[in-house]
Amino acid sequence: MNTSASTLPDLTVTPLSASPSGALQGQTVVLFGGTSGIGLAAAIQAKAAGAKVIVIGSNAERAQQAATANGLDGWRAADVTRSETITTALADIAQVDHLVLLAGSFVAGKVRDAEVDYLHRAFDERIWAALHAIRALGDRLSKNGSITFISGALADRPNAYGTAVLGAASAAMEALARGLALELAPTRVNTLSPGITDTPLLARAFGDGLDAFVSGLKEKLPQHRLVTAAEAGAAVVFLMTNGGMNGETLHIEGGSRLV
Repeated sequence: MNTSASTLPDLTVTPLSASPSGALQGQTVVLFGGTSGIGLAAAIQAKAAGAKVIVIGSNAERAQQAATANGLDGWRAADVTRSETITTALADIAQVDHLVLLAGSFVAGKVRDAEVDYLHRAFDERIWAALHAIRALGDRLSKNGSITFISGALADRPNAYGTAVLGAASAAMEALARGLALELAPTRVNTLSPGITDTPLLARAFGDGLDAFVSGLKEKLPQHRLVTAAEAGAAVVFLMTNGGMNGETLHIEGGSRLV
């Protein structure tokens, strides 16, 4: 679908000021799902930390705009449900120090009602996309680098509203990271598990009901606010830069698991 630049959303994200300057100097970071929300925030902060940053999104125009607007080093477009587009997107990148896989839509549908092919996307966009990317890079992925997956609060706190498959896919990402931390050692593999975060994905998921949903949620949360994309992005950079993090799931949800 062709979308004019004038109708595209604002793809700039205000980064946190605590980005570790120089911590990623001379290293290459590739972020799938890096053109908006948590991924874009992580990309901006990784760039501020000295990295060469390439973002990969599903829409070429949006990916180009995100990279250009934020001074990133490159962009690609790929459909993460198709292995050949992942291979093509990574083909000309000589080496990757940190691979970040944050792509994934909000797949919601009850198992007795939803189309099975649609429910497949929860795993195709996460588990299989991750495996295709890792296989496509092969030895070009630094042994001294890292891989970061994304799961989500549904892995720990499922609900009855059609998210059972998405929750299962999220939990599977955490298990995959633990296994790959051993299989791919010494490359570190971790998972970021955000709660409900203030990102464009949230708006797409809830549409006209967003304001009412967020208002009710804030009343329950300990801090009475949502985690920001910049805060979650900083957690991604932490997983890239902290050599002691391996096979771990880092929760960033403002205490929502406590209430």
